[in-house]
Amino acid sequence: MSTEPSEATTSPPTQPSRRTFLATTSAVGGAIAAGSLVAGPTLLGVSEAAAAEASPSSRVSLSVNGRRHTLTIDNRTSLLDLLREHLDLTGSKKGCNAGACGACTVLVDGKRVNACLILAVRLDGSEITTIEGLADGDRLHPLQQAFIDQDALQCGYCTPGQIMSGVGCIQEHRTGSAEEIREAMSGNICRCGCYVKIVRAVEQATGRK
Repeated sequence: MSTEPSEATTSPPTQPSRRTFLATTSAVGGAIAAGSLVAGPTLLGVSEAAAAEASPSSRVSLSVNGRRHTLTIDNRTSLLDLLREHLDLTGSKKGCNAGACGACTVLVDGKRVNACLILAVRLDGSEITTIEGLADGDRLHPLQQAFIDQDALQCGYCTPGQIMSGVGCIQEHRTGSAEEIREAMSGNICRCGCYVKIVRAVEQATGRK
């Protein structure tokens, strides 16, 4: 008697329970998040370092207070940062760093500029005068002496910029009256309010007092 082959029976695939599914996905997600936290800062640091290394730089040569300097600097370096951080001339102060207070005023080829607003790479071949370059040895510039005589300073933070701006005004012949001096120096802020004495100092330096 022949027997019919029996059909093999297959059990349906076991479906994971809801609890197993949630536990598995949570574990995988946690591992991915943990990996991101570990790798994230490292990758970010590498990216920042690569960007810093790739920053374009240029060679610039300029005269500061009668002394020639040739440097290779980041193209984004302001004149103020070049003076303070590369040449250690910290008399020019960083106030607002936006050209609004005048604390960083210096002379570039005899003209007043806010050193925080101009890129150093644009000044190749220029002549720069800072507060450190005004005195002749132990002999103060007439305006420096006038600031002392007129007590035209209080905290002193803005004083280098005020003096450099005053020197610029004198060279520009904008000192015909107290009103003209105030107008010419209106970009220089003194938070201590020494404006009256500053004007008197400029007048003294021009021989009007």
